[in-house]
Amino acid sequence: MASASLLRFTPYPPTSQTLKKPYFPSPLTPLRFNNNPFTSLINTPNPSKTRKPISASYTAVPATERLISAVAYCLPFFNGLQYGRYLFVQYPNLGSLFQPIFPLLNLYRSVPYASFVAFFGLYLGVVRNPSLSRFVRFNSMQAVVLDVLLVLPLLIQRVFNPSKGLGFKLMMMGYNFIFVFIVVCFLYSVGFSILGKTPYLPFVADAADRQL
Repeated sequence: MASASLLRFTPYPPTSQTLKKPYFPSPLTPLRFNNNPFTSLINTPNPSKTRKPISASYTAVPATERLISAVAYCLPFFNGLQYGRYLFVQYPNLGSLFQPIFPLLNLYRSVPYASFVAFFGLYLGVVRNPSLSRFVRFNSMQAVVLDVLLVLPLLIQRVFNPSKGLGFKLMMMGYNFIFVFIVVCFLYSVGFSILGKTPYLPFVADAADRQL
């Protein structure tokens, strides 16, 4: 009865809209934004977070490039065999291992200025040739740098010219070390070049890379 009396004295009669219950959206109902400029920012994916499939590719080195790279290391190897003279005298069996290449070495030395021709031909014709790949140019530049380093011991020998005593023994030890180092570098570089992999010689690779 009290509610009926209150409705009776209301200045505006109740309608169907006022009697309806207020609408509260369900928490499971997704909210929709109509004509909201921020919806494009919410729905647009971030390009930095999109992941693309990674595909690994391997390009084999052609056989001609492997051959050129392997032959390039013959220049410092032939010029470095002279440092093994004392080892060949002390160990005659060691000379038999290198005897198969002695005819080729004699032919190389029989050509006048063969070392200079091979050096500048390798540097100007291969290293400075932009049409060749970096694989060939890098290996050729390593061979050139290694050949240049072989000249330094000869210059030191001509300055001091030790003939006996402690100086001569130090010179023999230095020659033996250089010979072993050259042979190891030659085998390592030729083996990697044939396999199509880039050999990196200590101290020589950095100098070769700066020249390219």
